[in-house]
This record gives sequence, structure tokens and C-alpha cells, in this order.
Amino acid sequence: MTTTLRLEKITPENFEAATGVKVRPDQEHLVAPVVKSLAEAYVHQDTAWPRLILDGDRVVGFLMAFLDIDFAGDGTGKDIRSGLWRLNIAAGEQGRGYGRFAVESVAAEIRRRGGTRLTATWEPAEDGPERFYLGLGFRLTGETSGGETVGELELELELEPEPVPAP
Repeated sequence: MTTTLRLEKITPENFEAATGVKVRPDQEHLVAPVVKSLAEAYVHQDTAWPRLILDGDRVVGFLMAFLDIDFAGDGTGKDIRSGLWRLNIAAGEQGRGYGRFAVESVAAEIRRRGGTRLTATWEPAEDGPERFYLGLGFRLTGETSGGETVGELELELELEPEPVPAP
């Protein structure tokens, strides 16, 4: 992984690049294509946070976070969560730390908004991404959402650095 990693908003100028992100064929059953995610982001504009993942000027993946949603969907607002909705790392770019960068970036955005946990869901398949998420420190909640496994990562709020007294 290089130090030139960044996220970029989806715009008319990079839309084609975003929809061109494809996972490996053996992973297509595990994650929705980017075009579906972008359609969902359009419908859920208040809570969806779609971003391209770039290494320099090269598109290496796509992520979409959800921010401050009623996770239970019961209208009570008692279970408000934020987290990672989709993660698509391009087939030829996997295994280079881009997935970790994506999770860390979503965690940073959630922290910036005052959140203390990151929720993610994934397909409960033998060839699925569970090992990846558990390796990053996610814990299983015992819940499912839409048939997917739910995991959470506790986030510590980033503290402002202590001012250093002038000499």
C-alpha cells in the first residue's frame, strides 16, 4: 500500500470509473455491483456515503457507508448506527491493504461525526469476507440483517492533541 490513498466523492466525471470497479468473478455473489450501490445511494441520499478509493490517480475500489440510520427499521430511533454498507475492491487490486484503508476511512468519518462504533454486514459464506472483518477487530453481534452477518467495531474517539507549552 502506498501513501497516496484517498477517497473521492462520486461525480459525473468519475461515474464511469466507479461503475467499472469489478470484484473477482468468484466474489460476485458476495457483494452488489457498484451500479446497484449508486442507485441505492441516490434513493438514500440522506444516509448513504459512497466514495471511490484511489491510489494516486488509479481507481482501486469503491465503498459505501451508511450514516446515522435506524438500523432496526422500526421507526423508534432507538438503534441508530453508522457503518460500512458496501466494499468492492477491484479484482486486480486485492491483498494490498485497500480494504483496511476503506474500513479505517469509514471509521474516521464516523468518529468525526461523534460515533463510537462501526457496523458492517457481510454474506455468511465460507468464501466470504468474515475472516477479513474479524482480523480488523470486528466482533460478531449475533444479529443478522437482510440475511447477512452483522459485526461491530468499537471506535475510540480521537482526542485532540495536548497543546505543547511554548519554551
